[in-house]
Amino acid sequence: MKADATTSSARPLSLPNILTYSRIAAVPVVVALMYWQSILDGGLWLRGAALAVFISAGITDFFDGYFARIWGQQSALGRVLDPIADKLLVASCLLMLAAEETIRGWSLLAAAIILCREILVSGLREFLAGLRVSIPVSRLAKWKTVWQLVAVGFLIAGEGGDKTLSYLISHQTVAITNIGLTLLWLSALVTLYTGWDYLRAGLKHVVDE
Repeated sequence: MKADATTSSARPLSLPNILTYSRIAAVPVVVALMYWQSILDGGLWLRGAALAVFISAGITDFFDGYFARIWGQQSALGRVLDPIADKLLVASCLLMLAAEETIRGWSLLAAAIILCREILVSGLREFLAGLRVSIPVSRLAKWKTVWQLVAVGFLIAGEGGDKTLSYLISHQTVAITNIGLTLLWLSALVTLYTGWDYLRAGLKHVVDE
């Protein structure tokens, strides 16, 4: 009962919610910086700026939940907006990375798996909410989001990261981009597993309805 009272009394402008809002606000900033650098042939410093904003947004994904728990400021609004913010950030960056061909060839399949899973699960979650059915997010699903953010971060660094590393080791390399693509595939595999796990848990409610 205490948790319910705390949840219902949490303010829309509590710090955890503000951090979530900032993550959503970061999405157009990151996309604009990436578009300016890759599509409009801006300076490579724009890539670094996009990465800095992306990392800052990713950090808020940890702290909004952390502060909400320790300060008892968990809210229905936060539970709705937090996964939306994560999906907007990851999906928009994946689309930009595909448009500029950092993600290309077979790696596009990994990006498609991630995007399709998120759409499927979001639709299923909305349906189950109408039935007043809630399926807890597993620990693996939470780590899935972290891995996606790390993979996208490496891919945003991309060319700039490869050039910096090549300079430091005095040898031409595309290790940063390759690490990002490898992590993208790993994220896609985990995304498939957690998506099926969620679908299986909710499938009986869909069939019953």
